[in-house]
Amino acid sequence: MNRINLPAYDIKLRKTGQRYEIFDFLRRKYVALTPEEWVRQHFTHFLVEQKDYPRGLLANEVELRVGEKKLRCDSILYNKEMQPVMIIEYKAPEIEITQHVFDQITVYNRLLHVDYLVVSNGLQHFCCRMDYEKGEYSFLQNIPHYTELVKKTSDD
Repeated sequence: MNRINLPAYDIKLRKTGQRYEIFDFLRRKYVALTPEEWVRQHFTHFLVEQKDYPRGLLANEVELRVGEKKLRCDSILYNKEMQPVMIIEYKAPEIEITQHVFDQITVYNRLLHVDYLVVSNGLQHFCCRMDYEKGEYSFLQNIPHYTELVKKTSDD
């Protein structure tokens, strides 16, 4: 797999037939190893191990419904009341993060109305905080530590 700009962790891989699978510690199962999944697994481990996000409040591949249409969020962080706080969208490292990627995540946010949006291709990571009162958002320098998220959302 590609080298990415995220910390290494104890990766669990297996080969089934002709394909490799990687263990998703949030879904507690092996899933197909794709470049996007490589990014997802590294990023979720980064959030839990480096930023102290509670693993029980993170979910991967969350299905959303808009009428008959099904959408799938790559990852969602919930607060202790199980309300969504952050949507995370992953792309493979070779996919450039463009306005189209942000447009995709804002579609999900129309349904979830979260405080934070994150996009990563494993090389670049972007995080923005929503300000619904002003109708704008601001990009943050870093992915916030979990204690910062809890403090900011409880201040609102």
